[in-house]
Amino acid sequence: MLYPGEQSHTIQIYTMTKDNAIELLKQMIAIPSPSGSEGGVADLMVATLSANGYAAQRNGNNVWARSRRYDPDRPTILLDAHIDTVKPNGNWETDPYTPIVKDGKLYGLGSNDTGGSVVSMLTAFLTLDASEQPYNLIWLASAEEENTGKGGIQSVVGTLGPVTLALVGEPTGMHAAIAEKGLFVIDCIAHGRSGHAARNEGINAIYEAIPDIEWFRNYRFAKESPLLGPVKMSVTGIQAGTLHNVVPAECRFMVDIRVNECYSNREIFDIIREHVQCDVIPRSFTLNSSSIPEDHIIVRRCKELGRKTYASPTTSNQAVIPFTSLKIGPGDSARSHTANEYIALQEIEEGIDIFVSLLDGLEL
Repeated sequence: MLYPGEQSHTIQIYTMTKDNAIELLKQMIAIPSPSGSEGGVADLMVATLSANGYAAQRNGNNVWARSRRYDPDRPTILLDAHIDTVKPNGNWETDPYTPIVKDGKLYGLGSNDTGGSVVSMLTAFLTLDASEQPYNLIWLASAEEENTGKGGIQSVVGTLGPVTLALVGEPTGMHAAIAEKGLFVIDCIAHGRSGHAARNEGINAIYEAIPDIEWFRNYRFAKESPLLGPVKMSVTGIQAGTLHNVVPAECRFMVDIRVNECYSNREIFDIIREHVQCDVIPRSFTLNSSSIPEDHIIVRRCKELGRKTYASPTTSNQAVIPFTSLKIGPGDSARSHTANEYIALQEIEEGIDIFVSLLDGLEL
């Protein structure tokens, strides 16, 4: 079955080696790919798929391919990892765009987040697709994950067809993140009235904001998750005033909210509106929490392979896809967005083996 924009191709049996995967990751590191500017790496993904006998599908800088024996009557598994990176942070000891292998570690921007997942999933995709499987596979190299851009995975999910299960590649040490906190960011505005600070006039908007800020600090939502714990709210920025002698008429502050699976972001918003006096302006409702049942077959397989299950406090593409999903990939989240980012070569090799073992012959 062909989808719009795809072409038929000659079937080749090819298995990408682990060394190939590492060399591909080096090429990815050497091409700057901040969110929204991933075109060079997307070109590389298209060329890599073509070299392995696959007709790549592309939308913007998102690139994907389907298994050769695609059958619409079978369930479909999506393998997704993002190719965009943040901009270099901190004081790198080397050029972040020059891949360097030292002491068994590959250094370079995007190596850990999430280049290791991209190449591990691609190698597993090619390996699994070389034999008959009871499901379809789609491998996706997605764009704009770091800024949750509209040109990322959200722009292509509607064209992939039905997806039964998605594996989202993020650095989890190849352990299974079975739940993920949502992210909800709001901007708040407390209003006062300007006046001269030397006289008893005006209404100080900073003082008007204090009770609401204290509420964000102290309020506890009733529903706590056994996996993700309580909803966590943090006031992370405040802005008010222009001159020392002018009573500020407006005080703005922002709040970072990490939401468990017991609430939708919309429900959190409604509760906040009931309790504070300031204006509350949501930036987006889209990054909701997600989870997968512990008795799901893919989670059971993870446990059989000795992988731990845990709840993740960070967000990923899981927050914007409508499929049952599991977050799993090589690397360590603590290395993401840091100077001298790296991934161990052994982590990539292990990732390939575990992805293949997890999915080979899986009955959904």
